[in-house]
Amino acid sequence: MIQRTISLPDREGFFLFGPRGTGKTTLLRQTLPAARTCFIDLLSPMEEDLFARHPEELEQRIAALPPDTEWVVIDEVQKVPRLLDVVHRQIENHGTRFVLTGSSGRKLRRGASNLLAGRVFMRHLHPFTSTELGASFNLDDALQYGTLPRVTQLTSAAEKADFLRTYALVYLKEEIIAEQLVRGVDPFRQFLEVAAQCNGRIVNFSRIAQDVGVDTKTVQSYFSILEDTLVGLLLPAFQRSVRKRQRANPKFYFFDPGVKRALDRTVAVPLVESTYAYADAFEHFLIVEIMRLASYHQPDWRFSYLCTKDDAEIDLIIERPGRALTLVEIKSASRVGEAETRALQRFVTDLQPCAAFCLSRDPHLKRIGAVTCLPWQEGLATLGLPE
Repeated sequence: MIQRTISLPDREGFFLFGPRGTGKTTLLRQTLPAARTCFIDLLSPMEEDLFARHPEELEQRIAALPPDTEWVVIDEVQKVPRLLDVVHRQIENHGTRFVLTGSSGRKLRRGASNLLAGRVFMRHLHPFTSTELGASFNLDDALQYGTLPRVTQLTSAAEKADFLRTYALVYLKEEIIAEQLVRGVDPFRQFLEVAAQCNGRIVNFSRIAQDVGVDTKTVQSYFSILEDTLVGLLLPAFQRSVRKRQRANPKFYFFDPGVKRALDRTVAVPLVESTYAYADAFEHFLIVEIMRLASYHQPDWRFSYLCTKDDAEIDLIIERPGRALTLVEIKSASRVGEAETRALQRFVTDLQPCAAFCLSRDPHLKRIGAVTCLPWQEGLATLGLPE
């Protein structure tokens, strides 16, 4: 059993959000006392239909539970948002402790009057991190297939590729079509492939709209759906002013490299070192790895990227409360030198006070000008992201 890094509340109820297949239910069954926990699975069509028609069923079931019951778990609560009103009453009137899992906050916000603000905590579960996998972690596998729990259990490349293709189809069917999040399925299906091809690049909404054959506002709504269903994140452009930051076009990253490669139909194409594809995959992996670990250890950190009009770029800027601005450049090279740190050096003076790091596959610690160069795993710890 792989020990997850996430810290779950043990005395208060909480939401546990995460994309499908990240192991939310498995984690809860391993963590909560089975004999004193009631599980309700809304992925069961019969249960979903029953609770949708009769939300009072929840109160009636809870009333019949043994007195030593400690937790009530509702899996995929976004399937029946009306249950949140019942949950609210149960918390207020009886102090019932709930765990509410979900792979989307979109339907909850639209279909429920509240998200129980102040009454339950929020936690997010991600695919496995490199530190969770420990000795079994393989970088090339992570770049090629990602680290969803099921992927790490499969042994052959064909099985992993098949699973990821199926995952992409299930996402489209169950998260998008079944929940009626878009009017036309075909444009969204095409959008997914284009968005995957643009992964890690500055989003050009109008160009993507032309490629997909829809208007710009529709493309913007599509990206919002990807964020709301937790399969991707928009990384804003850095500005000293928050107002300016919100005006600049963001970058977009899918939550897992393997899912991205399934969506752009390259999951079966081998990644070769020293190619652009390998460099992009390494940057993608490390960006989401940093954000996963930060959500577990450093939830107050804020992330952005910087790109000037002449295309000088910093891959990641981290604002850590009470500490200097952190500039991070990511390189897949097995040996870094002045060429790999030149762009980063340009910004050090302009963004003072700051600390500059280059994270790579180079196994040696180096100092090049104002830039500290670190093996990527050691770099995570130096940033403040422990195991």
